[in-house]
Amino acid sequence: MTKLLLSLHVLAAIIAIGPVTVAASMFPAAARLAFATPADQHHLVAARTLHRICRVYAAIGLAVPVFGLATAASLGVLTDTWLTISIALTGAAAGILALAILPDQTRILAALSGTASQPVPSTAQLAMFTGIFNLLWTVVTVLMIVRPGSTTGA
Repeated sequence: MTKLLLSLHVLAAIIAIGPVTVAASMFPAAARLAFATPADQHHLVAARTLHRICRVYAAIGLAVPVFGLATAASLGVLTDTWLTISIALTGAAAGILALAILPDQTRILAALSGTASQPVPSTAQLAMFTGIFNLLWTVVTVLMIVRPGSTTGA
């Protein structure tokens, strides 16, 4: 059962988190191009598509910590420091995605569509939040592989 849970956890991370990190990273550039060339709808369509990918795969990404916690419970490592740090970093990444990246993308798309009712965040600020999000996932991935203090010898 542990191998199945671990496999599902890793697959969910690859299939869900990978597209979010890539699409979120591409969004600021697409938005900048859409602002620079408003007559060219191609960049606006690209930005909308990237935002949709972020929203959909963020929802699918909820499976990652669910399978991760189930795997950790089956391995008996729920109290290990590396896992506690990974859980905290995962929560921070989820918070940045839900509270900064997705809302900023929505506000930028509203501005591009001419329906903005709130101040428009800068694409540079959005890129910074996206970079932090990606860095957090990188650290979590390294912790999952290295597992400091682990007795498995990996």
